[in-house]
Amino acid sequence: MDQLPLEGMPRRLYACTPSRLNTWLECPRRYRFAYLDRPAPPKGPPWAHNSVGISVHNALAAWWREPYERRTPAVAGTLLTRGWINEGFRDAEQSATWRDRARDMVTGYAATLDPAAEPVGVERTVATRTSVLALSGRIDRLDRRGEELVVVDYKTGRRPLGTDDARSSLALAVYAIASSRVMRRPCHRVELHHLPTGSIVEWVHTDESLARHLSHAEEIAIEASEADDRYKEWSATTARPKGADRSPPRIPEEIDALFPPRTGPLCSWCDFRRHCPEGQAASGGRQPWDGLAD
Repeated sequence: MDQLPLEGMPRRLYACTPSRLNTWLECPRRYRFAYLDRPAPPKGPPWAHNSVGISVHNALAAWWREPYERRTPAVAGTLLTRGWINEGFRDAEQSATWRDRARDMVTGYAATLDPAAEPVGVERTVATRTSVLALSGRIDRLDRRGEELVVVDYKTGRRPLGTDDARSSLALAVYAIASSRVMRRPCHRVELHHLPTGSIVEWVHTDESLARHLSHAEEIAIEASEADDRYKEWSATTARPKGADRSPPRIPEEIDALFPPRTGPLCSWCDFRRHCPEGQAASGGRQPWDGLAD
């Protein structure tokens, strides 16, 4: 017997990360592929630029976990080389070239850091709740400067960054809010550290601007969770294939319409492009190493 929802009961909080919210904004169909379809459609091959980014992030996180006396630029380079991810590159030569470039990035960046300036957190998970959502995420680095906390995010992409990137970032804003609530210290400053150029882009939020970002996150959460619920209601009443056939059941039009594709240049870089005819028509395919700078 189906259980009817009790009138007046509070709505279940929408559990999410900033990445999940941004995925819904960018393309509801990709959101469905990534978070709802089970089994999830197979992704395309790994991207070389992601391998660079993850390798750099891992090396810098490991560097801060080293004893103080080992926090040198040379050690940062060694950590990068030791943890290099060799996926998505055209060949071994291209991988080696980018390993060396990435090593130069982290050694140059480490040379600008004070090894004694112990961060509050490295790869630190923070979380916060509102009446609508339960949001969590992991910060690259959380600094304490004076009485304030500062959210630091590493970037390794080829595109130079501007102040608007820091100001408009939903992820950075909610990280600042969550950090402040978890650590019980004010946090208004967010920074993007672009390792390829050595530049730092910052933005200092006000309480009002942080509140606007959080309100925007709630609006996204309400929209996404309503589509989630409809999908889960359909899924709960749909027979699943048994045995060797693990392909997902055909999704009816009324459910598929809740997750429309939002096509554009980003379709070229979508992990699920092969499963989306509209995305294929909107933009040409990319080689796994095309995201690397020249």
